[in-house]
Amino acid sequence: MAPGNGSLVTEFILVGLTDHPDLQFPLFFLFLAMYTFTVLGNFGLVTLIGLNSHLHTPMYFFLFNLSFIDLCYSSVFTPKMLVNFLSKKNVISYQGCMTQFFFFCFFGVSECYVLTSMACDRYVAICNPFLYNIAMSPKVCSCLIFGSYLMAFSTAMTHTGCMLRLTFCDANTINHYFCDILPVLQLSCTSTYVNELVVFIVVSINMIVPSLTIFISYGFILCSILHISSTEGRSKAFSTCSSHIMAVSLFFGSGSFMYLQPFSELSMDEGKISSVFYSNVVPMMNPLIYSLRNKDVILAMRKTLSWRRFLCACSFRNSGF
Repeated sequence: MAPGNGSLVTEFILVGLTDHPDLQFPLFFLFLAMYTFTVLGNFGLVTLIGLNSHLHTPMYFFLFNLSFIDLCYSSVFTPKMLVNFLSKKNVISYQGCMTQFFFFCFFGVSECYVLTSMACDRYVAICNPFLYNIAMSPKVCSCLIFGSYLMAFSTAMTHTGCMLRLTFCDANTINHYFCDILPVLQLSCTSTYVNELVVFIVVSINMIVPSLTIFISYGFILCSILHISSTEGRSKAFSTCSSHIMAVSLFFGSGSFMYLQPFSELSMDEGKISSVFYSNVVPMMNPLIYSLRNKDVILAMRKTLSWRRFLCACSFRNSGF
């Protein structure tokens, strides 16, 4: 039976990252390690920020949301990807593919705008510190996050709605490791012109506007840093900013390479390599870049672990041993 949109295809076959049998197990353990680090790092950050009141500031409010998004984002396709490394036939249902595609769009676009909000927060904190409490009030921060999720929902609904209007006849092999928009469009037996136009327009807005905002913000930040008299303070600020810019460049650069080049010139093999960076590497790097080099987070981690050891010790004494 065909799905409700008239498609003749009820399931898709995912080619995966590679079709070389000898690479399946090494890649399984590599991506399992990456996913484990991603889950532990981002879940740990969410927990730490939630438990420690001194981290309830605008910067960590945005970081809390970024970690939550990265945790969900990587979980949309990585578990299926890991199963596929061990399976002979990597099948996903039509409904499952569309659902995966929707949440991939939602969390991917959410990350774009949360990163933008974080850059604006750092710009105000460094360039206009006296206006920080007013400019980044709880109401403003909540509106920025709500706007990020609203833009993400609108984009995901637009792309998914355009995808559901297509008909898939015979071809059902997706040359990718998840249901990304461009590999799925290649299988349609009806015109994809509208979809390609929507991809170019929507992705341009969601890539170019946030990335320009981020780099302009960091440009002003770097100008302010150059006026810092302390060599140690300047070096520390440069180190932090360079790490943030590297993560942002990797996320937006790999995404732009995948979606902003002409559809006819796109190589799916190159696209798969590019997508590994924005879908697997960046969510894994963010906890390291934004937290493990941050003294406040390290202090919160030590306090949380000390409190846990204290509770365990009290429990051990009360048990009578």
